[in-house]
Amino acid sequence: MNRTVGAKIRHLRKTRGYSQEEVAEKLNISQSAYARIENGESQSWASHIEQLSTIFDVKPKSFLSKQKEGSPIKKQKSKLQLQDTLIALDEVYQKLIEQYEKRLQEKDELIALLKHGLESKKLLP
Repeated sequence: MNRTVGAKIRHLRKTRGYSQEEVAEKLNISQSAYARIENGESQSWASHIEQLSTIFDVKPKSFLSKQKEGSPIKKQKSKLQLQDTLIALDEVYQKLIEQYEKRLQEKDELIALLKHGLESKKLLP
């Protein structure tokens, strides 16, 4: 659990643009003590959970949840990228449908032409 919490703390620190020294200073601990928290070598994160949640602007329970805390901007960007991808895929599918419909029409015309040719040579009843 210490490694998981430490990884989340590291992720939050990096996404917020803090150095280890800056966060350690806010917690009133040494940088090496803070590094041990991030590396999962210490349980002292538990005694600093309130301060950490204030520093990173997250709820204390987020350190214990299974998902990483993502920024709302990144989530919105991901949604927009997904929406753009879906629109592009829809356009591709529409073009494919048009191409297949055209090929089917050409096939039907070719069959009709071949039937007419065979009928004119009396090879078909």
